[in-house]
Amino acid sequence: MLRTLLLACAAALSLLAGAEAAFAQVVEGEEHCVVNVAATDALNLREGPSARSRIWTALPYGRCGIIVTGECKGAWCPVEDGHHSGWVNSRYISMVSPARYCVANVPAGDRLNLRAFPSANSRILTSLARNQCEIAFLPYATGNWQKVRVTGYEGWVNRRYLSGQ
Repeated sequence: MLRTLLLACAAALSLLAGAEAAFAQVVEGEEHCVVNVAATDALNLREGPSARSRIWTALPYGRCGIIVTGECKGAWCPVEDGHHSGWVNSRYISMVSPARYCVANVPAGDRLNLRAFPSANSRILTSLARNQCEIAFLPYATGNWQKVRVTGYEGWVNRRYLSGQ
């Protein structure tokens, strides 16, 4: 299962210059993020499973914390985001991986930097210990960089320093 998840994340690779495409994996009861829309656009949360249904609200690109609450009907899935419930097209959401990854391959006495953007020159949000685990992959990747969630932070790390790579 871990290998399958890694392959799904690898399929999500794209460049950040423009809209990021992600491998859309939708699983009932799991957390998802908004993907496959332009960074300046949003996903419409609708009253029913149709593009003609009334729009309740718009979920911005990159927004996570969206839970699929039931069985999808065709391309439409019932969701809730903590404030609203409704329907979204499954093409625009992708599941957050389980928090099963750990820091790996970091030399003794060093730490892994969690960065604001996928670049070694980007601002450091925090640093992770050599034995840090409970790292979840978010459905965004570019080059060797993976967006992750860990200890209340969301940021980017180089995948060569994560277990299972």
